[in-house]
Amino acid sequence: MSKIPTELTLHNLSKVLDIAFDDGARFSIPFELLRVYSPSAEVMGHGPGQEVLQTGKREVGIAGIEPVGNYAVQPTFSDGHNTGIFTWDYLYKLGNEKDALWATYMDRLHASGFDGDSGRESGISLTGPSGSKQGGCGSGSCGCK
Repeated sequence: MSKIPTELTLHNLSKVLDIAFDDGARFSIPFELLRVYSPSAEVMGHGPGQEVLQTGKREVGIAGIEPVGNYAVQPTFSDGHNTGIFTWDYLYKLGNEKDALWATYMDRLHASGFDGDSGRESGISLTGPSGSKQGGCGSGSCGCK
């Protein structure tokens, strides 16, 4: 059975979407995570194994969000991306699996050799959506500690 949201709030200053569901679950999902896991063909490709790693999304915001029927929302991100339709079930999945998804994203960034956003120190910031250290290579050679 599909999950139905009871609250949805964008926090532009902290760059977090808070969402509550009818089963009592509540999630805070960082805009960056929403952007890098957008369910669009641009991000997901057209099938398994065709995903496109999104880089430089640390400071992405959400400029607007529109309802799509009674089953989804379509955000417009500050980098212009607006083709992902986030169903309620997909938002629930992102919230429920946030820590594992964040770790996978950080691992993929490391594996690609991504040096981080311009203006950052060398290496990738491994501060996850909850402020704790997440993912990473663990060796310290990439700037993580």
